[in-house]
Amino acid sequence: MPLKYLDKYPKKAWRSLWVLKPMWVTLKKMFKTTLHRPVTIMYPYEKEWIPDNYRGRPGLKFEKCIGCGICERMCPTKCIDIVDADDNGKTVQRPQVFLGRCMMCGYCAEYCPVNAMIVTPDYELAAYTREELVYGPRKLAWPNATEMMEVHLEERLLSDVKRGETGKNVAFYSVDRPELHAKLCISCQRCAKVCPTDAVEMYEAGVNDKGKPIKLPRFDNDRCVCCEKCMDVCPKDAITIKEVL
Repeated sequence: MPLKYLDKYPKKAWRSLWVLKPMWVTLKKMFKTTLHRPVTIMYPYEKEWIPDNYRGRPGLKFEKCIGCGICERMCPTKCIDIVDADDNGKTVQRPQVFLGRCMMCGYCAEYCPVNAMIVTPDYELAAYTREELVYGPRKLAWPNATEMMEVHLEERLLSDVKRGETGKNVAFYSVDRPELHAKLCISCQRCAKVCPTDAVEMYEAGVNDKGKPIKLPRFDNDRCVCCEKCMDVCPKDAITIKEVL
């Protein structure tokens, strides 16, 4: 059956010499590396230069972190957990990363509203046990972290693009905003307690049938980072996230 395709091959034998071209390229490279310095390096005694914005393992600026949990929610491999950490005798929530599952995508640094999560040039992560690959909040710290290790994510609003303002960028957390459905709110104040930026303020909106004041949350859009914690803890689903178009 394959014999019928033989007539499609070149009739002249010299046209088959194209196979020598890749062989010549290989031989030329061999002679070049034999006479001169090879392209390889003596790793681990020699190492290539790594730029500051190289996407190695995630890092953390402990003092800047507000424990909002956006990095945990945005992680595509679910390798980030928010755990309790000690901050001068005070218990705070900070991210913990399991590097055995991390794919170094840098999403945690992109979506961090305060640029506390960074990308580091650290790529030598071999370990003997899984436990050694769990990097807690303090172990994530990278000495001499620079601004180049931060990843600033900005977006453009559809309304701005329609008006022709294509050069106006906004932070990603300014695109979504919490919205309150007052009829469902029971004034439990949980949203104000869990807000990491103190962007929720309870105000009196009247009194109920028993004469007790009705308190409703008011959101400060300048402080809000849209971490959705208020929506998660609301027992009556009175808070939703509205997209700003």
